[in-house]
Amino acid sequence: MSILEGSSILVSGGTGSFGKAFVRYALDHLDPRRLIVFSRDELKQFECRQLFADDPRLRWFIGDVRDRQRLTRAMHDVDYVVHAAALKQVDTGEYNPFEFIKTNVLGSENVVEACIDAGVKRVVALSTDKASSPINLYGATKLTADKIFILGNNYAASYPTRFSVVRYGNVTGSRGSIIPKWREMAARGEPLGITDLRCTRFLITLPQAVQMVVDTFDLMQGGELVVPHIPSHKVVDLAHAVAPGAELVDIGLRPGEKLHEEMISPEEGRRAVIISDGKYFVIEPETPQWGYRPIQDAQPVPEGFHCASDKNDLWYGVDDIRRVLESGV
Repeated sequence: MSILEGSSILVSGGTGSFGKAFVRYALDHLDPRRLIVFSRDELKQFECRQLFADDPRLRWFIGDVRDRQRLTRAMHDVDYVVHAAALKQVDTGEYNPFEFIKTNVLGSENVVEACIDAGVKRVVALSTDKASSPINLYGATKLTADKIFILGNNYAASYPTRFSVVRYGNVTGSRGSIIPKWREMAARGEPLGITDLRCTRFLITLPQAVQMVVDTFDLMQGGELVVPHIPSHKVVDLAHAVAPGAELVDIGLRPGEKLHEEMISPEEGRRAVIISDGKYFVIEPETPQWGYRPIQDAQPVPEGFHCASDKNDLWYGVDDIRRVLESGV
């Protein structure tokens, strides 16, 4: 039984791929007293209302995380917050850095402040593998957001609110995924463009990402950065799984793109543990001045550990990827 059951929950960015998957899971399994979808696009909210048949447990708030006053109003009588709102396109961030800072950094500060003021109990913010040793503007803003949420526990030390972060890699089936584009190109008989044939990535499904957030609410004390122990794959294997026999063309890395992604840097690895079932790594807080206690039944990772997509101990091949895509789990 999750602590989320029967509670009042707000999801920022609730009309995105993760947001819709989380809302569906919550309505089906958590029976929330009230579930607030907070997002800035009225069309997407209208489409979501049709998707969920105007479930009476849902509330629809048009708003932007850049607007702290609107966040404060939306969080009235909210128990738990999932912060999924962000600008996410790497190449767009390189061209529009100030906009990414306003949403991903200043918006995160607004969420922290509004949650403390509203007396929210627990907050889980979504991060990305691009926040580990970032080389692009998007990754840098998300690393800053990670720090804002983790260290926000210092501001909330005398309040009931606690903050944690989950960090994961590419999500199959999410909006902006390369998979639908590749399928369209293959159907037209076109070669598939791959930014570098040597690339590796982590792979997680939307149901796994949702379950990870729910699990984090249950295990968190505040200050944890939770990372899933998930397989890597070669990008060329993903292409072969999506479009068998298609020609692959190396088009070169885009600005700000890594050859291999990283979930836990070597420095973060010094504070990482793996919880008893081996499902998640947890990077414990460095300066836990809000009463944090080490996780029971967790084991330290090996000396010098870091989690990178080309150095992983779990791998998916073409057949594994195809099974994941077909099952959707």
